[in-house]
Amino acid sequence: MNPKNFSIISFPFLGLEVNPPRTITLGPLTIHFYGLIIALGLVLAVMYCCRRSKEFGIKEDDLLDGVLWVTPFAIVCARAYYCVFSWDQYAHDPISVLYIWNGGLAIYGGVLGAVLGVAVFCKIKKLKISTVLDMVLIGFLIGQSLGRWGNFFNREAFGAETASFFRMGLLNDKTGVTTYFHPTFLYESVWNAVGFLLLHFISKKRKYDGQVALCYAAWYGLGRCIIEGLRVDSLWWGPFRVSQLLAGISCVAAVAVLLWQSFKPHDPKNLFVNQVAAKEEKEEE
Repeated sequence: MNPKNFSIISFPFLGLEVNPPRTITLGPLTIHFYGLIIALGLVLAVMYCCRRSKEFGIKEDDLLDGVLWVTPFAIVCARAYYCVFSWDQYAHDPISVLYIWNGGLAIYGGVLGAVLGVAVFCKIKKLKISTVLDMVLIGFLIGQSLGRWGNFFNREAFGAETASFFRMGLLNDKTGVTTYFHPTFLYESVWNAVGFLLLHFISKKRKYDGQVALCYAAWYGLGRCIIEGLRVDSLWWGPFRVSQLLAGISCVAAVAVLLWQSFKPHDPKNLFVNQVAAKEEKEEE
């Protein structure tokens, strides 16, 4: 199904019917809402991380430098992940791989790219990668939750046909028929928003560096594994939905490590933020 054929979006359970624009024109400039929303999600995530950076023992300047490192990694890998597993869409016109404003960014590719970028950045800045991931991945959930609304404007990332209470209607301009689907973009947006709140509070009582990152992998992996099974536009690897398989594996692995860590004693002194504080205190003496 070509999302470009759809116009009016409706949510019967809300009594809502809208026809959101895909772009906005400002003089010679055409702005795609998909990209605008992703950019807004990034800005809010950075603002959140800046506000809490001291709680993780990370300087705000280092964090802002990290954004410049990590963002290109995340975008390139998100696009590459999507294009590799849906190459049939681009084989006839390879240059279209660059047209990211038309949609086609895979979240898991973005996460993998962000982790790779963080690893490189931490190596250069001599920061503890598990600590940086603890902070960054909370912010990532902000971007993921908001970014899914870019799919809303693009009329994409929806699920199979359904008559459920939460169904979303899409009017096909060519046939004049409204078909109802699972609004999987909405499911994932809400799931990520709840995950953000959970990880926000967990991070305030974390016992070891990397705990929040593991909770992210478990929470997001569980939700994505379930929601991906409802979608009609999944990326496939043979008989498997790529993201569903990766989500399931990451969730199980993260839960296993969290359980293993729960039986181990953790000294607060080993937290990176406390090590930084102790070092600064010693330097002042």
